[in-house]
Amino acid sequence: MSMTVQKRLMRELAEVERNAAAEFDLGSSEDNLLVWTAVLRPPAPSLYQGGVFHVSIRVPNTYPMTPPAVKFSTRICHPNIHWKSGDVCLDILKTAWSPAWTLRTLCLALLVLLDNPEVDSPLNCDAGNLLRCGDKRGYKSLVTMLTALHATPASASSSPN
Repeated sequence: MSMTVQKRLMRELAEVERNAAAEFDLGSSEDNLLVWTAVLRPPAPSLYQGGVFHVSIRVPNTYPMTPPAVKFSTRICHPNIHWKSGDVCLDILKTAWSPAWTLRTLCLALLVLLDNPEVDSPLNCDAGNLLRCGDKRGYKSLVTMLTALHATPASASSSPN
């Protein structure tokens, strides 16, 4: 890893430690600054409230010019998150990425995505189809049930496999 990337990540880590957020924890691996983990706790009135979602973040050597790879480790029912792999479809992880983004602001964007799904680019077609056909009640029931099943504090370490 270049010295530029290392300095940037050290600054981001210090910022996260200085300004802890109630909605998420974020930190790097002790032995690899390119491997980070986030734990998201969506607040009320989110459909995902009460859930604890683990997210793995792999930072490339070309960061911040290139976005990190992000995957949910905890199973989650969401149109823009693949049910099995945990892959995330989010514009800032693709075409809208800018070096102005940080891993902290990325976590905030993930929390916003949870309650503002983009149904036109689903990775989870079942969840996307419920919203596209206007079945908000069915979507809410499915999200609530699967959050309780997979993302409660006791089950939050569930692997997507």
